[in-house]
Amino acid sequence: MLTQLRRAVVLALFALVFLGLIYPLVGTGLSQLLFKHQADGSITTGGSTLIGQNWTSTKFFHGRPDNFGPYAVGSKNTPLSASGGDNPLVANGVSGGSAATNLGPRSQELLDDTQKLIAYWHSQGVNPTTDLVTTSGSGLDPDITPADAYAQIPMVSRSTGISPARLRSLIASQTHGAQFGFLGSPYVVLLQLNQAVARLQ
Repeated sequence: MLTQLRRAVVLALFALVFLGLIYPLVGTGLSQLLFKHQADGSITTGGSTLIGQNWTSTKFFHGRPDNFGPYAVGSKNTPLSASGGDNPLVANGVSGGSAATNLGPRSQELLDDTQKLIAYWHSQGVNPTTDLVTTSGSGLDPDITPADAYAQIPMVSRSTGISPARLRSLIASQTHGAQFGFLGSPYVVLLQLNQAVARLQ
């Protein structure tokens, strides 16, 4: 019995040291060595390219709405009064919240919220795409489709004075193709697009 107990203790200590200390340190070291930018969260000067940012100014392109972000409307939230994508890190002054609404297709609240979003976009001279008035499952959405970006050109052009043709060219230069040419669909990293817009202003 003592032999079995000793083996169990040795195995537990080995697992604790190897799996709890050595393995994580090696993994962290290799990721920092080989993929430092990604391992650090893909942070740039304006934020992370992996998580949605809060774009409230009409001088910038906006992301998809988020239930807890500035687009949030309904009985539990303030009325829609500002534009913007979402910022899951700090949304409506509360840190760490991000999610989809989980409202079903028969929900009157979902219909009302969508109609308010459509009215908001029309007030900005934008004919919104479906993505611009609906949340995704994750709610994080650092990317938008090229169609989402092109739809917002009238708003951004009016606010910045940058010509629509220049903005179209900028969107085209910031559009990433499907991975390996066939996985997924073309997308635009919103943070990078807006950084490019800022450089033109």
